[in-house]
Amino acid sequence: MWELIKAGGWLMLPIIVCSVLALAIVIERSWALQRRRVVPKHLLAEVWNKIKGNALDGAQLRSLRQGSPLGRVLAAGLVHVRRSREVMMESIEDAGRHEAHALERYLNTLGTIAAISPLLGLLGTVVGMIDVFGTISSQGVGNAPALAGGISQALITTAAGLVVAIPSLMAYRYLRGRVDELVVEMEQQALKLVEAIHGQTASAGSEAA
Repeated sequence: MWELIKAGGWLMLPIIVCSVLALAIVIERSWALQRRRVVPKHLLAEVWNKIKGNALDGAQLRSLRQGSPLGRVLAAGLVHVRRSREVMMESIEDAGRHEAHALERYLNTLGTIAAISPLLGLLGTVVGMIDVFGTISSQGVGNAPALAGGISQALITTAAGLVVAIPSLMAYRYLRGRVDELVVEMEQQALKLVEAIHGQTASAGSEAA
Protein backbone atom coordinates (compact mmCIF):
# COMPACT_ATOMS: atom_id res chain seq x y z
CA MET A 1 0.00 0.00 0.00
CA TRP A 2 2.74 2.44 0.95
CA GLU A 3 4.52 1.68 -2.32
CA LEU A 4 1.39 2.56 -4.26
CA ILE A 5 1.03 5.82 -2.37
CA LYS A 6 4.66 6.71 -3.07
CA ALA A 7 4.28 5.80 -6.73
CA GLY A 8 1.20 8.03 -7.02
CA GLY A 9 3.18 11.12 -6.10
CA TRP A 10 2.26 14.16 -4.02
CA LEU A 11 -1.32 14.28 -5.31
CA MET A 12 -2.07 11.13 -3.34
CA LEU A 13 -1.97 13.23 -0.17
CA PRO A 14 -5.11 15.34 -0.90
CA ILE A 15 -6.88 12.23 -2.19
CA ILE A 16 -6.13 10.42 1.08
CA VAL A 17 -7.32 13.46 3.07
CA CYS A 18 -10.56 13.43 1.06
CA SER A 19 -11.06 9.74 1.78
CA VAL A 20 -10.59 10.23 5.54
CA LEU A 21 -13.01 13.19 5.59
CA ALA A 22 -15.59 11.30 3.55
CA LEU A 23 -15.42 8.29 5.86
CA ALA A 24 -15.76 10.48 8.96
CA ILE A 25 -18.79 12.30 7.52
CA VAL A 26 -20.51 9.06 6.49
CA ILE A 27 -20.03 7.55 9.96
CA GLU A 28 -21.17 10.71 11.78
CA ARG A 29 -24.25 11.29 9.58
CA SER A 30 -25.23 7.61 9.64
CA TRP A 31 -25.26 7.80 13.43
CA ALA A 32 -27.03 11.18 13.58
CA LEU A 33 -29.71 10.26 11.02
CA GLN A 34 -30.99 7.17 12.78
CA ARG A 35 -34.76 7.22 12.81
CA ARG A 36 -34.96 6.68 16.58
CA ARG A 37 -32.80 9.78 17.13
CA VAL A 38 -34.65 12.06 14.69
CA VAL A 39 -38.25 10.79 14.83
CA PRO A 40 -38.62 8.83 18.09
CA LYS A 41 -41.32 6.21 18.05
CA HIS A 42 -44.51 7.08 19.94
CA LEU A 43 -43.33 10.66 20.67
CA LEU A 44 -46.41 12.16 19.04
CA ALA A 45 -48.73 9.91 21.05
CA GLU A 46 -46.94 10.82 24.29
CA VAL A 47 -47.23 14.54 23.55
CA TRP A 48 -50.93 14.20 22.71
CA ASN A 49 -51.62 12.31 25.95
CA LYS A 50 -49.92 15.07 27.94
CA ILE A 51 -51.97 17.72 26.14
CA LYS A 52 -55.24 15.90 26.91
CA GLY A 53 -54.18 15.52 30.54
CA ASN A 54 -53.12 19.19 30.81
CA ALA A 55 -49.68 17.96 31.86
CA LEU A 56 -47.65 19.85 29.25
CA ASP A 57 -45.89 22.68 31.10
CA GLY A 58 -42.73 24.71 30.47
CA ALA A 59 -40.44 21.99 31.84
CA GLN A 60 -42.05 19.41 29.55
CA LEU A 61 -41.56 21.70 26.55
CA ARG A 62 -37.88 22.21 27.40
CA SER A 63 -37.43 18.45 27.69
CA LEU A 64 -39.20 18.01 24.35
CA ARG A 65 -36.87 20.50 22.66
CA GLN A 66 -33.78 18.76 24.00
CA GLY A 67 -34.90 15.28 23.02
CA SER A 68 -34.93 15.16 19.22
CA PRO A 69 -35.45 17.20 16.02
CA LEU A 70 -39.09 16.09 15.93
CA GLY A 71 -39.47 17.22 19.52
CA ARG A 72 -38.15 20.67 18.65
CA VAL A 73 -40.57 20.95 15.72
CA LEU A 74 -43.53 19.91 17.87
CA ALA A 75 -42.47 22.22 20.70
CA ALA A 76 -42.31 25.16 18.28
CA GLY A 77 -45.98 24.62 17.48
CA LEU A 78 -47.04 23.90 21.06
CA VAL A 79 -45.70 27.27 22.22
CA HIS A 80 -48.59 28.75 20.22
CA VAL A 81 -51.13 26.07 21.12
CA ARG A 82 -53.74 28.65 22.16
CA ARG A 83 -53.40 30.66 18.98
CA SER A 84 -54.77 30.03 15.50
CA ARG A 85 -53.92 27.08 13.29
CA GLU A 86 -52.05 29.36 10.87
CA VAL A 87 -49.78 30.70 13.61
CA MET A 88 -48.97 27.18 14.77
CA MET A 89 -48.20 26.04 11.24
CA GLU A 90 -45.93 29.02 10.57
CA SER A 91 -43.97 28.33 13.73
CA ILE A 92 -43.68 24.63 12.89
CA GLU A 93 -42.56 25.36 9.32
CA ASP A 94 -39.89 27.76 10.56
CA ALA A 95 -38.59 25.20 13.05
CA GLY A 96 -38.75 22.50 10.38
CA ARG A 97 -36.52 24.53 8.05
CA HIS A 98 -33.93 24.90 10.79
CA GLU A 99 -34.03 21.19 11.61
CA ALA A 100 -33.77 20.20 7.94
CA HIS A 101 -30.70 22.40 7.61
CA ALA A 102 -29.18 20.77 10.69
CA LEU A 103 -29.87 17.28 9.33
CA GLU A 104 -28.04 18.19 6.10
CA ARG A 105 -24.92 19.23 7.99
CA TYR A 106 -21.68 18.11 6.28
CA LEU A 107 -23.55 16.64 3.30
CA ASN A 108 -22.42 19.46 1.01
CA THR A 109 -18.84 18.68 2.03
CA LEU A 110 -19.38 15.02 1.19
CA GLY A 111 -20.83 15.98 -2.20
CA THR A 112 -17.84 18.24 -2.84
CA ILE A 113 -15.45 15.40 -2.05
CA ALA A 114 -17.33 13.15 -4.47
CA ALA A 115 -16.96 15.83 -7.16
CA ILE A 116 -13.31 16.83 -6.67
CA SER A 117 -11.75 13.40 -6.03
CA PRO A 118 -11.87 12.34 -9.72
CA LEU A 119 -10.54 15.78 -10.67
CA LEU A 120 -7.58 15.27 -8.35
CA GLY A 121 -7.03 11.89 -9.98
CA LEU A 122 -7.21 13.52 -13.40
CA LEU A 123 -4.71 16.14 -12.29
CA GLY A 124 -2.42 13.32 -11.21
CA THR A 125 -2.80 11.80 -14.67
CA VAL A 126 -1.81 15.09 -16.30
CA VAL A 127 1.20 15.51 -13.99
CA GLY A 128 2.29 11.93 -14.68
CA MET A 129 2.03 12.39 -18.43
CA ILE A 130 3.99 15.65 -18.21
CA ASP A 131 6.74 13.70 -16.44
CA VAL A 132 6.62 11.07 -19.17
CA PHE A 133 7.00 13.60 -21.98
CA GLY A 134 9.70 15.42 -20.03
CA THR A 135 11.62 12.17 -19.76
CA ILE A 136 11.14 11.47 -23.48
CA SER A 137 12.39 14.92 -24.44
CA SER A 138 15.49 14.68 -22.26
CA GLN A 139 16.38 10.96 -22.47
CA GLY A 140 14.47 9.63 -25.46
CA VAL A 141 12.29 6.57 -25.35
CA GLY A 142 15.07 4.20 -24.31
CA ASN A 143 14.73 4.80 -20.55
CA ALA A 144 11.85 2.41 -19.89
CA PRO A 145 11.91 2.59 -16.03
CA ALA A 146 11.60 6.39 -16.07
CA LEU A 147 8.72 6.23 -18.54
CA ALA A 148 7.00 3.52 -16.52
CA GLY A 149 7.25 5.66 -13.36
CA GLY A 150 5.37 8.56 -14.97
CA ILE A 151 2.72 6.28 -16.46
CA SER A 152 2.19 4.45 -13.17
CA GLN A 153 1.78 7.78 -11.36
CA ALA A 154 -0.88 8.78 -13.88
CA LEU A 155 -2.81 5.52 -13.50
CA ILE A 156 -2.52 5.24 -9.71
CA THR A 157 -3.82 8.74 -8.99
CA THR A 158 -6.71 8.27 -11.42
CA ALA A 159 -7.69 4.98 -9.79
CA ALA A 160 -7.34 6.44 -6.27
CA GLY A 161 -9.54 9.41 -7.15
CA LEU A 162 -12.25 7.13 -8.49
CA VAL A 163 -12.01 4.79 -5.49
CA VAL A 164 -12.77 7.76 -3.22
CA ALA A 165 -15.35 9.43 -5.47
CA ILE A 166 -17.63 6.47 -6.23
CA PRO A 167 -18.50 5.43 -2.65
CA SER A 168 -18.62 9.09 -1.58
CA LEU A 169 -21.21 9.84 -4.26
CA MET A 170 -23.24 6.76 -3.34
CA ALA A 171 -23.19 7.73 0.35
CA TYR A 172 -24.10 11.34 -0.48
CA ARG A 173 -27.14 10.28 -2.51
CA TYR A 174 -28.26 7.83 0.17
CA LEU A 175 -27.89 10.31 3.03
CA ARG A 176 -29.67 13.08 1.11
CA GLY A 177 -32.56 10.70 0.49
CA ARG A 178 -32.53 9.77 4.17
CA VAL A 179 -32.76 13.43 5.18
CA ASP A 180 -35.66 14.06 2.78
CA GLU A 181 -37.50 11.04 4.15
CA LEU A 182 -37.06 12.14 7.77
CA VAL A 183 -38.09 15.74 7.01
CA VAL A 184 -41.29 14.55 5.34
CA GLU A 185 -42.07 12.32 8.31
CA MET A 186 -41.51 15.20 10.76
CA GLU A 187 -43.86 17.38 8.71
CA GLN A 188 -46.54 14.67 8.71
CA GLN A 189 -46.30 14.16 12.47
CA ALA A 190 -46.45 17.90 13.16
CA LEU A 191 -49.48 18.26 10.87
CA LYS A 192 -51.25 15.43 12.70
CA LEU A 193 -50.68 17.25 15.99
CA VAL A 194 -52.00 20.56 14.66
CA GLU A 195 -55.07 18.90 13.18
CA ALA A 196 -55.72 17.00 16.42
CA ILE A 197 -55.42 20.13 18.57
CA HIS A 198 -57.59 22.34 16.38
CA GLY A 199 -60.03 19.56 15.68
CA GLN A 200 -60.49 19.19 19.42
CA THR A 201 -60.82 22.96 19.79
CA ALA A 202 -63.46 23.08 17.07
CA SER A 203 -65.39 20.23 18.70
CA ALA A 204 -65.31 22.00 22.08
CA GLY A 205 -66.55 25.22 20.45
CA SER A 206 -69.45 23.38 18.80
CA GLU A 207 -70.47 21.77 22.08
CA ALA A 208 -70.36 25.11 23.87
CA ALA A 209 -72.57 26.66 21.21
